[in-house]
Amino acid sequence: MWKTTEGSTGRLIQLSIGYFIFYVITGVSVKYFTGSATNGFPGMKQIEYLVYNTIGGNFIALSVALALRWYHIKSNKIITFWKLRFPQEILYIIPSGICTAVVIPTTTLMYLLPISVMVAMVIMRASVIIISRVVDAIQIQQGILKKNVYPEENYAVLFALLAAAMNIVWVAPGDFDFVNSVAAVSILSSYIVVYSIRIYIMNYYKNTRAIGVKLDNNGFFAIEQITASIVMVSAGFVLFHSPEWFQTTNEHLLIFQQSFVEPHMQWGWAVFAGLAFGMVAFFSVFIFMFKGRTATFAGLVNRLTSLVAGTAATLVSYFLFQGKFPKAQDWISLVFILIAVGFLSRAEKKRIRELAAAKEIEVK
Repeated sequence: MWKTTEGSTGRLIQLSIGYFIFYVITGVSVKYFTGSATNGFPGMKQIEYLVYNTIGGNFIALSVALALRWYHIKSNKIITFWKLRFPQEILYIIPSGICTAVVIPTTTLMYLLPISVMVAMVIMRASVIIISRVVDAIQIQQGILKKNVYPEENYAVLFALLAAAMNIVWVAPGDFDFVNSVAAVSILSSYIVVYSIRIYIMNYYKNTRAIGVKLDNNGFFAIEQITASIVMVSAGFVLFHSPEWFQTTNEHLLIFQQSFVEPHMQWGWAVFAGLAFGMVAFFSVFIFMFKGRTATFAGLVNRLTSLVAGTAATLVSYFLFQGKFPKAQDWISLVFILIAVGFLSRAEKKRIRELAAAKEIEVK
């Protein structure tokens, strides 16, 4: 049951299951640790949880990549600069890692807004679905992507966007007005810009493998995570010393500093919970770069899986931690998601036949 081949539907399902499980844990953890202390929750400040969650997630992702030496990437070409010899892919994977360093905190910040886990996921995931489709269009035009996007994939994009529209346009009295929130729009804008660059790079890497060169997703992941770690540690160092260096009393910077100087009594558990966020990174990248699939298809699988996880996380938060129960628009969104999944299933069957005929994958 668990033995699958590279590029097979079975392997894709396995990655999606892992992604779903760890995203549910991630979504529930956010609401639990930042819940009010008067209701029996840790009562962490949003910035505090962001710090501890990021540390835990980055620790597991970086540790695995280094321990297994994934950074020895299989390259199209080794280039020489002065006395240094390195894979040419590093020249664009490093910028992707810088983008990842922005994606990680903005993702957590979206969850910390006064909206349900499901709504946060819908908004972010719909944005990435659009980006993925645009990347395919660009790379087909450039001659980088040799495959066509099936009509079923386009239909799935449409229904995925309808799912997002439910939670962006349908604002009831008392709901969080996302569109008119400067903080929310700023976070989402940063997320979209860096993810656009990152998805383009991931698909450029996937679609430009030379004949006989293995699609080494582990190597891509490792270099990206090493870069992201360096950037985040550097940024963290500057933020920690900013109150003294720039003589500022900015509340967020002071809370960030306090997270280290006077850590919350449950900071260790928050770091531990962040391990789930780190596990999400593995499944996310490997789905995005799944062999033989378009960016549109892979982006839809990735994002729709997390959207369904959002429904599960919201329900768990409601029953266990007194969270918000999904609203009517959330359930309508879920219906659109399931329709999109139906179209993706049809597209997957067609793609498998195409890849098998071209002998790009092994079908048993």
